[in-house]
Amino acid sequence: MINKEEAYKKILVTIEDTLRDNKDIKFLTLISEVINYYKKSFAYMSWVGFYLASEKHLYLGPYIGDDACEIIPFSNGVCGRCYSLRETQLVEDVHLLPYHIACSSSTNSEIVIPVIRNNKCIAVFDIDSTLYAAFDEIDKKYGEKIISLIQDIE
Repeated sequence: MINKEEAYKKILVTIEDTLRDNKDIKFLTLISEVINYYKKSFAYMSWVGFYLASEKHLYLGPYIGDDACEIIPFSNGVCGRCYSLRETQLVEDVHLLPYHIACSSSTNSEIVIPVIRNNKCIAVFDIDSTLYAAFDEIDKKYGEKIISLIQDIE
């Protein structure tokens, strides 16, 4: 069984290979693949997906998991905070946050990473877990690296 860091390194190599081999890949296709890589690699992740930015709010993009909010205002939730601050949000216990939106009652911890293109947040990568404190600096480090690889793909 490979450890978390090895799993992330494998995902990075897979994405790098995809980008090298397929110069015409589209953003939507690539984020769908990233979601699948994550869900297959990490059993502690209960929900993995992207929220895409419109002019008014975040809206649900590709995801794997059960319950999901379809629309998230920029001012609400961990995703809205990530979008507004343009900083990764690493939350050990979502129930302690007064601004948390319970899209799923089973979520206990969350990490959300902004997707920045041309100095604008175009999406957020949202990952939930039913476990408390499921995410750490390794998830943050590699999640940000993975997003940096794909954020400029149209």
